[in-house]
Amino acid sequence: MKTFHVLSVWVMGSIFLFAQQKKQVLDSLFNRLINLEEVSVAGLRINENQPLTFSEVQTEALKERNLGQDLPILLNFLPAVVTTSNAGAGIGYTGIRVRGSDASRVNVTINGIPYNDSESQGTFWVNLPDFVSSVESIQLQRGVGTSTNGAGAFGASLNLATSGPSKNSFAEIATSAGSFGTLKNTIKFSTGLLNNYFEFSGRVATIKSDGYVDRATSDLKSYFFQGVYQDENTRVKALTFGGHEITYQSWYGLDPASLALNRSYNSAGEIYDDFGNLTGFYDTQVDNYKQDHFQIHWTQQYNIFWSSNIGLNYTHGEGYYEEYNNTWKIQNITFGDELNFDYLQIDPITFGGETINSTENIARKWLDNDFYVATFSMNYETSTTNAVFGGSLGRYEGSHFGNLVWAKYTSNAASNHRFYESTAHKNDFNFYTKVTHQFNNAWMLYVDLQYRSVAYSSIGTVKGPSPIDFDDQLSFFNPKAGITYKASEFSRYYFSYAKAQREPNRSDYENGTPKPETLHDFEAGWRFKKPKIQLSANLYYMDYKNQLVLTGALDAVGEAIRTNSGDSYRFGLEVDAAVQLSDQWVWQSNMALSTNKNKNFYFRKNGVQQNLGTTNISYAPSVVAASNLVYSPNTVFRTALLTKYVGDQYMGNIDSELSKLKSYFTNDLNISYVWIPNSWVEEVQFSLLINNIFDKKYSSDGYFYTYDDDYSTPGVVTTIEGVGYYPQAGTNFLMGATFKF
Repeated sequence: MKTFHVLSVWVMGSIFLFAQQKKQVLDSLFNRLINLEEVSVAGLRINENQPLTFSEVQTEALKERNLGQDLPILLNFLPAVVTTSNAGAGIGYTGIRVRGSDASRVNVTINGIPYNDSESQGTFWVNLPDFVSSVESIQLQRGVGTSTNGAGAFGASLNLATSGPSKNSFAEIATSAGSFGTLKNTIKFSTGLLNNYFEFSGRVATIKSDGYVDRATSDLKSYFFQGVYQDENTRVKALTFGGHEITYQSWYGLDPASLALNRSYNSAGEIYDDFGNLTGFYDTQVDNYKQDHFQIHWTQQYNIFWSSNIGLNYTHGEGYYEEYNNTWKIQNITFGDELNFDYLQIDPITFGGETINSTENIARKWLDNDFYVATFSMNYETSTTNAVFGGSLGRYEGSHFGNLVWAKYTSNAASNHRFYESTAHKNDFNFYTKVTHQFNNAWMLYVDLQYRSVAYSSIGTVKGPSPIDFDDQLSFFNPKAGITYKASEFSRYYFSYAKAQREPNRSDYENGTPKPETLHDFEAGWRFKKPKIQLSANLYYMDYKNQLVLTGALDAVGEAIRTNSGDSYRFGLEVDAAVQLSDQWVWQSNMALSTNKNKNFYFRKNGVQQNLGTTNISYAPSVVAASNLVYSPNTVFRTALLTKYVGDQYMGNIDSELSKLKSYFTNDLNISYVWIPNSWVEEVQFSLLINNIFDKKYSSDGYFYTYDDDYSTPGVVTTIEGVGYYPQAGTNFLMGATFKF
């Protein structure tokens, strides 16, 4: 049956059209502006002549499905991509994995500026709702890819270029609604080019959803404003964007018994009385965070050979998550320390000879951070040689602290008593040189050398309280090289080698003394391109030293816990195909086959440290496939059947059958229609997206944990295993309309 599912995905259609032909630009000055846009991202992007593996997406091709779901969900059908959603419907906290590597290993840049959080190394798209509406193009580089700014790429690099200036003025209103009380409203505008030199544009958006999971509500707001000045050789772009999210916590998942009873149940905020009776849920068990970005980019064309780009960025983030710590629940279900006076850093109370040293309470755990970065690149280009010299300098300052909002017994605690506090600083510098040289019509050489220096320190305490004091000074040299052979106008072959190294993240330091990671990535591929057919295939081998693999366990805020695995590898084949079957039918599909192994994995089981030998790496399915069959009988109507298959995957590294997350196979239907009313409304586009049309009951993510039981049988240690799942919504829909004026 699994084989049938995989073959069905391969046969049924394509993921989506990655690019649409650009309209002809008649104005020569505007054409120059477009060229300057390309210069600004050239340092971090690659093309088909370079020996690296990538997918390119023009966001115009995502428009029919951009109805409120987060960016990772919109990229779900790219090769080797697996996406997750805590709330179960693609809105709120979502994640992306590429080649089995989680989001902390996917390097993300926005206009060349690092977006990954400096400490967790993760990307939180909930802080930038509806951001894809302000993005022009996306490039996903699988593997190490080209040198980039920010944390090193261990699974992929995701490069986003925000919308370029519009030649003509416009206004656009988009609204959509659907299952689980979802409602999205977006307003966009552009002045067009003013006096051939200036353009101003912007977007504001709101998204609300109740979520598939109980109380997994999302209240999201975002904005994007941009001003551009340009002449023939100069472009200066200033932009600000950000978002504010308030989401009810849904990161706890469900154990197997609860999943069988009620797939949408959410244990967050449970309130029990003294006898263990559930009396309700805490209303404000929420995550509340606001993030603002400010960027300036200056692109200069000096002559036909030389150009440069300088970018400046400041990001401020501030917010908290609020937790009601119920006495009965903690003493009988979670067994945490959150009630203890020691944890809360307040003194015991004595009444009539009885000492009180615990209390029911409400706490807020805060993050207040600032990120400064400057990027730079100098580009040299001739008919045979392209060279880029660039890099970045970044500074992160973060403050972590917890406030006691309310307690049944407050002892000596003042209002908003702070029970832990730590500060972190991180300096990140990198410099790279990239050269692509074409020897003749057939052979091309690519060389990429990067030096990166990281200074990361923290002082203070984390919740508990326990100290988090470290000061790491790390430096990495990451060489990359490859060749491309052009066999014909239609066919290219390539081979490349790349080395990547990166530092541990904050949670790694909280959980031990981690080592930096090293990756050697070998890629070999073939690209074939004709007007009606495009094919690509690549073989990769990723050899890791001290890879920080996910253990499957989560910390108190749902963040994944990792451990160094020693030696490990990922070996796989990826195939991508697009075929114009006729004037009305297009088929595009992809499949990724892989094996992902720890070579010598050590685990303490039943009180004894054991070498388990070769085990499967967690969260790395051996088969990931997607497709989309598109039918478009004319220029105004389009329907697409999108399918996705994700094979079995282990949620831990010890090959426990309990930890196996079952495969799933889903189908979505996307229909769009464009109406041109020939009035003051230029165009109206109607879209309908029906997700999971066959109502598949599945979980796209989960967690796996172990603990030692030395109580049940005195003197005997027994390792106990447990799992949890994040169930996804059954059949659900989103529908919307976009009015362009």
